[in-house]
Amino acid sequence: MRKLKTLFTGLLLSFATLALAQKPASVSDSDNSNAQLAKYLDVYNSIFKQLSLYYVDTINAKKIISSSIDEALSSLDPYTTYIPDEESSDFKFMTTGQYGGIGALISQHPRSYSDSLKSDYDVLISEPYEGLPADKAGLKAGDVIVQIDKTKVKGKTISEVSEMLRGIPGTSLEVIINRGGEKNIKKHIVREKIAIPAVTYYGVVGDSTAYILLSQFTEKSAEGVRTAINDMKSKHNITSIVLDLRNNPGGLLDQAVEIINLFVPQGKEVLSMRGRAKQLDQVFKTSSAALLPDIPLAVLVNSSSASASEIVSGALQDLDRAVVIGTRSFGKGLVQSTRELPYNGHLKLTTAKYYIPSGRCIQAIDYAKRADDGSLSKIPDSLRHEFKTANGRVVKDGGGIEPDFEVKNEMSLNIAYQLWAKNLIFDYATMYCSENKRIAEPESFSITDKDFEAFKSFVKGTDFKYELRTSGRLEWLLDIAKEEGYGERAKDEFAALKKKLTPDIDADMDLFKKDIVDMINGEILKRMYYQKGYVRHTLVSDPVLKKALSVLNDKELYTKTLSSKK
Repeated sequence: MRKLKTLFTGLLLSFATLALAQKPASVSDSDNSNAQLAKYLDVYNSIFKQLSLYYVDTINAKKIISSSIDEALSSLDPYTTYIPDEESSDFKFMTTGQYGGIGALISQHPRSYSDSLKSDYDVLISEPYEGLPADKAGLKAGDVIVQIDKTKVKGKTISEVSEMLRGIPGTSLEVIINRGGEKNIKKHIVREKIAIPAVTYYGVVGDSTAYILLSQFTEKSAEGVRTAINDMKSKHNITSIVLDLRNNPGGLLDQAVEIINLFVPQGKEVLSMRGRAKQLDQVFKTSSAALLPDIPLAVLVNSSSASASEIVSGALQDLDRAVVIGTRSFGKGLVQSTRELPYNGHLKLTTAKYYIPSGRCIQAIDYAKRADDGSLSKIPDSLRHEFKTANGRVVKDGGGIEPDFEVKNEMSLNIAYQLWAKNLIFDYATMYCSENKRIAEPESFSITDKDFEAFKSFVKGTDFKYELRTSGRLEWLLDIAKEEGYGERAKDEFAALKKKLTPDIDADMDLFKKDIVDMINGEILKRMYYQKGYVRHTLVSDPVLKKALSVLNDKELYTKTLSSKK
């Protein structure tokens, strides 16, 4: 089967390259290209026909062809994908933020803490959304799903369980759960049309700054931002705005343009798209009067801010309309379009690159230039080009949006991450909330030192183990040293270093106590106060937000930052 997969991948690569990568040329070249394409498609069809008739074992046609299509498309870029009919609901949710269901995140949870690769999993509720059917029915984070209607859940995948929970709004289902020591609790749920708001949270921070956390760019994102601004303006004397796009992976391009238009006057070019098919080239300008054309504005980004997030932050930076604060963004400057396929499938393919007002494209990886081994790398700083903002400030292409003020707020991959990845923090938060029905307000809540010691005891009572990445690299380095004849000579030094890098769970939990406590607090707050409470808590000590407030409150610094004269 692996050989069959390789064969079909090769064939698909051949005609994919001919169909998608052929340079526009003369009519004769075009005719030749079409002939070659027809030839390879005919070969592909004939080979599969012969295999289906004469291959020694039964062929899973769907699996082979789907996997070969996926591999062929992945050789182009990670954003060009085939979406079969059965995944159309997921695709619709990504673009609209809407689906019919119960309104809860679910996850697979290994029953063994030490080995997340084991096949013995529970499927559980990881987060019910506030006010939606799962929440109204009383489902809580940590509830293990045992049965949906008449179907047992054991052994089913996340996708299968998710499909069972989704359905036509207004239809009902019975979910049986286990919660702690309680078994077979029945919950009757009526499905609704679920619309996940793009604006996760908004509120006034500092004395008079409006803060808006935008988590995605779906159909009504711009409307959500406008509503948030108007609501805060009606209740407070707003003097500045912070738009938080951290961890926002992007989405619909038109929503990005509409959000820019909230702050940029009518008639300004904010984006252009250029690709091989010139009929798809477009220029986007602001189409209406700005809601707030002059108010001081800061945009927050990090390495997970991508695509539409970079359009908004980059355009506002290029137009000198906002200061950008955080860390360099992801660097996705490619535009995808969706084409309909037979049998209700879709092809999402990269059709263009986008360029923000200064003329730069922020794409960080050139997928057409691969090393001999197929690997990719980001464009080095030495090959990036300089462009100018509206006020003459120097900005660069080819590597995401660089902030005007860099402030790092990313946790290292220490033991806290390992505890989170193996669900120990999740499980402790579930236990904590079952024993504590009320907690302090989000801004002031934190577990106590006594609670932290209880968590440490909880961890020690499991079979939790972990290995430092450094230890693995040390073993690799030792092997290299032995090959080069230095193994014996550096034996003592390697042994000493290995001893220092041997994990001590108790000591490491104390060393990274702050990170662990922050994660536990977050899990507890999402249960008690939902996402909004979690955000309210994190904003209290957020160094990126603090920097934004500092810049916005310093009119001289804000103006100087957006000026070419510094």
